[in-house]
Amino acid sequence: MRARHAIRYALTAIIAVGTIGTAAAESLRERGAYLVNTIAACGNCHTPKDAAGRATAGRELSGGVEFDIPPAHVVGPNITPDPATGIGRWSEAQIVTALRDGKRPDGTIIGPPMPFEFYRQLSDRDAAAIAAYLRGLKAIRHAVARTQYRIQLPTAYGPPVDQVDEPPRTDRIAYGAYLAGPVGHCIECHTPFAGPGQLDMSRLGAGGREFPVFTDPAAQTVSRNITADPEHGLGKWSDAQLKRAITAGIRPDGTRLVRTMAFDWYAKIAPADLDALVAYLRSLKPAK
Repeated sequence: MRARHAIRYALTAIIAVGTIGTAAAESLRERGAYLVNTIAACGNCHTPKDAAGRATAGRELSGGVEFDIPPAHVVGPNITPDPATGIGRWSEAQIVTALRDGKRPDGTIIGPPMPFEFYRQLSDRDAAAIAAYLRGLKAIRHAVARTQYRIQLPTAYGPPVDQVDEPPRTDRIAYGAYLAGPVGHCIECHTPFAGPGQLDMSRLGAGGREFPVFTDPAAQTVSRNITADPEHGLGKWSDAQLKRAITAGIRPDGTRLVRTMAFDWYAKIAPADLDALVAYLRSLKPAK
């Protein structure tokens, strides 16, 4: 019996070391590609879509997605490295500043729906990884209009972000919170407002925000309560049902989510990250 336990512990240690080693061996650009094309789902706002709401192949991240939210008529900008119509003249450091501080190289402020309340908490390595990946993309020349705001944008979202460390991946709830917050900003979409532009952090994940349906500009969808409440939230959903909703857009009753939810991107989330996301959602305080 002791020998069996010793073997089990040894295998657990080997798997843990292997996982850490794989993360360490991952290049910045590989990490950036993974984040942008899965949990961060940048293409949901920055890649043109067809009539079914699916990303247009060959036009990835070239901008032009248009939709209305309360403070603006939004046009997703071209974030490929085209120097004339994209971010080709931006350095990697300037891209990191745009991501976390919300400032372009010319000093102008980037407005919503970029969720800077969460992006300010992107780790140094992940912000650098996204910048490295975007700089290495194929440049696509695609001029798009600018977003038109009906509100006064702030002069800053806070002091310049300094050092941000990534939580340990061994702590599934903490790492899931990092993925659902700073990286994937799931919490931003699923938390109601306390006032204009101000999230009610006391009702984290309670849902209720309205968003446009990308396949029908005249239609609206409402973000779901994703807390562990059994009546109004996801408390009765199994882990498998949660994962299917996230990665395939299918609820437990078989009905489908609209493509405002970025499940086309979430379908490629690594199993360990999906486990961390589910563990974090299970930890959310139930909200009615």
